[in-house]
Amino acid sequence: MNTKKLVLIILLVSILSCVLSLGGYKMFIEDKSYQSIEKHQQVRFSNYAADTNVVVPQGMNFIYAADAVRPAVVHIKTLYEAKPSASRNQQHQKSPFDDMLKDYFGDGYSFPDDRAPDMGPQEASGSGVILTEDGYIVTNNHVIDKADKVEVVLNDKRSYIATIVGTDPTTDLALLKIDEKDLSFVKYGNSDKVKVGEWVLAVGNPFNLTSTVTAGIVSAKGRNINILRDKDNMAIESFIQTDAAVNPGNSGGALVNLNGELIGINTAIATPTGSFAGYSFAVPVQLVKKVMDDLLKHGQVQRALLGVTILDINATLAKEKGFKEYSGVYVAGVNPGSAADKAGIKEGDVITQINGNKINSASELQENVAQFRPGDKIKVSYIRKGEAHEAQAILKNKMGDTGIVKREDVAVKNILGAEIHTISKEEAEKMNIAGGAKVTKVGVGKLKEAGIKEGFVITSVDKNPVKDAAEIEQILEGNRTGGLLIEGVYPNGQKAYYAIGW
Repeated sequence: MNTKKLVLIILLVSILSCVLSLGGYKMFIEDKSYQSIEKHQQVRFSNYAADTNVVVPQGMNFIYAADAVRPAVVHIKTLYEAKPSASRNQQHQKSPFDDMLKDYFGDGYSFPDDRAPDMGPQEASGSGVILTEDGYIVTNNHVIDKADKVEVVLNDKRSYIATIVGTDPTTDLALLKIDEKDLSFVKYGNSDKVKVGEWVLAVGNPFNLTSTVTAGIVSAKGRNINILRDKDNMAIESFIQTDAAVNPGNSGGALVNLNGELIGINTAIATPTGSFAGYSFAVPVQLVKKVMDDLLKHGQVQRALLGVTILDINATLAKEKGFKEYSGVYVAGVNPGSAADKAGIKEGDVITQINGNKINSASELQENVAQFRPGDKIKVSYIRKGEAHEAQAILKNKMGDTGIVKREDVAVKNILGAEIHTISKEEAEKMNIAGGAKVTKVGVGKLKEAGIKEGFVITSVDKNPVKDAAEIEQILEGNRTGGLLIEGVYPNGQKAYYAIGW
C-alpha cells in the first residue's frame, strides 16, 4: 500500500471518529430533551411498583387510618380577654396544670392565663376529636381551662363557637358542643385490647399546623407520670405511652389504631425543652368513654371508689412480705365502711384482677375502677396468704354512698367557701330527715366563719325546708344582703343553728 492511500485511510478514520464523537455528545450529553421526565424516571426505576400501597408491608399501611380520622380532628382556639392589671393578682388562682407545664414543657411555657397583666386579649390553641355527627367534641381540660371563648375550626375550615358541656380536671378531659349536623366523627376503639408494640397514629394541630399525622408504637400502658396534681388525690393517671411525635398544640387530639379507631386522647409530653423529646402520653379511651357519658348526662364525673390504699409490689416489698411473684397491687389499708370493706377485702391482700382485667400497678387499678359509677358492682380477684379469692364489691362515691351527684348539686364555692352536695336517700333515712344538703368540705368563707363543720347537713334556710343543694344555690343567688339562718344536723344526731352575716 502506497503512502498516499495510507494517509487517506487515516484521514477518513479520523473524520469518522469525529462525527461519531460529536453525535454521541449531542445524543447522550448535550441533549437533555427527554420525551418526559416522568417516562424517563419510569424507565430508570422500572423495578419499583407504581402503586405505593403494594410495597407497604401488611400492618404498616397508615393511609386508611389517616384518611378516616383527619376530617374528625378539629383545631381548638381559646380566647382569653384582657383583665385589669390592678385586680389581676386577686383574680388569678393557680391552676393545677401550672406545675405540669413547668415540669413537662419547660420553665418558659405557661397557659395564656398567666400572661402579663397589662397585655391585651390573647389566644391559645389545641386539638379536639369529634365523637358524634351532631357536634360533641372531646378535648383536654387544660386546653380550654379558664378560656373566655372557645372556637372550633373543622378540617374544612368551617368555624364555630363551642359550648363547654363539662370538664373533669382529675382526668384532664372536657366535653364541648358545636351546633352542626352530619359531621365526620371518630369511632371508639378499645384501649384494653391495645398491645405494647402496636402501631398507632397521633392526629392533631401542633404549632398551629392543622391536620398533622405522626406515627409510632405503643411504648407502655398504665403509665403514671404524676402530672395531674389534684388536691383531693382523686386524679387518675394510667396513660398510654407512645413514641409518636406530639408537640404543643397536639393536646386533645386523637391517638388511633390502624383501623382508625380512637384509643386515646393525647395529653402530655415528657420534655425539658417544650418540644417532643421521644415520648407522649394519652388518656385511654375506656376512661374517655365513661367521662364523656358522665359529663353529658350529669354535668360532672361520677367517681366510684373501692376504698383501699394500695402500693405497687416491688422487690423490697415482695421480700418484706414474702411474695414469690410481683404481680398485683398490695392492699396497705381499707377504709371502714367502704366498698372493699363490705366485700371482705382486708389489709395485706394482693388484688390481681378487676372484672378479669389483670392489675399490676396502682394506676391500672385506678383506671379500671374509674370506668364505673357509684352503685356499680365489680368482681375483685385477690390473693390472701397464697390462696386465690374473689369478691363482689359495690362501689361508692367519695361521700360513702351509692348516689349519683348531679351538676346542680355542686355548691357555689365563691359564696360559701365550701362544697355542698345533696345527701342520698339512704343517708337521709339513716338520719331520719326528709332530705338536705351536706357540707362535705369547708374552706375559707362564710360557713367556716360561722363555725360550721364538715358533715353538717343543712335542712332549712330562713325557716324554708331544704331538700337538695340546688335550693341552697337559689336562695344564695336571691339573697346577697342581710343574713341567713341555717338549721341542720350533724351525723351524730346533734342539731345546730347558725346565723350567717352577709
